[in-house]
Amino acid sequence: MNTSKTARIGLSTASVYPESTASGFELAARLGYDGVEVMVGIDPLSTQIDAIQRLVDYHHLPVLAIHAPCLLITQRVWGTDPWGKLERSAEAAKDLGADVVVVHPPFRWQRDYARGFVEGIARLEAETGVIFAVENMYPWRAPGKGLQAYAPSWDPTEQTYAHTTLDLSHSSTAEQDCVELAATMGRTLKHIHLTDGTGSAKDEHLVPGRGTQRAADLLNGLANQDFRGHIIIEINTRRATSRSEREVDLVESLEFTRKHFVRSSRRTSFAVTPEGEISELTP
Repeated sequence: MNTSKTARIGLSTASVYPESTASGFELAARLGYDGVEVMVGIDPLSTQIDAIQRLVDYHHLPVLAIHAPCLLITQRVWGTDPWGKLERSAEAAKDLGADVVVVHPPFRWQRDYARGFVEGIARLEAETGVIFAVENMYPWRAPGKGLQAYAPSWDPTEQTYAHTTLDLSHSSTAEQDCVELAATMGRTLKHIHLTDGTGSAKDEHLVPGRGTQRAADLLNGLANQDFRGHIIIEINTRRATSRSEREVDLVESLEFTRKHFVRSSRRTSFAVTPEGEISELTP
């Protein structure tokens, strides 16, 4: 279980795809990340908890979070029962010393699962002691309309979840401002998928700073608020033509995060009018 009192910067194993989970650990350790988020299901090794533990021991790098297998391409990983998947994700988190399970809201066609999802997540948290941080998604865009693919909502702030995950590529696709969304999430915000986007209908997962989301402002604001959750780099490097090109993106993402996840040093000055009104002085 993570007892750190400061935020740690981790690497999602999805960030090295099509390389393996083992490569994710190797790169995270060598490049100086604080830990790893395991995306369950993309690589068969990611479903083998004993194998993951061996990677933890070999690289001396902790698992910070487990991403439950709730993508379209992982619908049959760890069975087809969605609640069973989440229970196994919680077991994996506890076995590996992680304290967060990242979960997407149900797809609309998973009617029974969606109907009791909010209450079920609360129950799982109470029973397991593991944080289930529900991730913000986005409407699927089609010409002239948005398709509501998630239920009860793609926006977790519309529900009563105790814990949430903020993904900047998803907020970009949903045409939301990540800083404003973080403020709306408030104290429920426990986990960050740091990435970027340009507002495209495609879920881009760009290197932070290469898109139009206010990633730097978000990091600075979180630092000033003493954010103690995990900041996970989750970018798309599938188009990298070599290992070295992939490493450049991973290094840039880590350096961006460390540069901007710092408390503001600016001191605010105030003026008091003869009537006793207080106003902030702008530099």
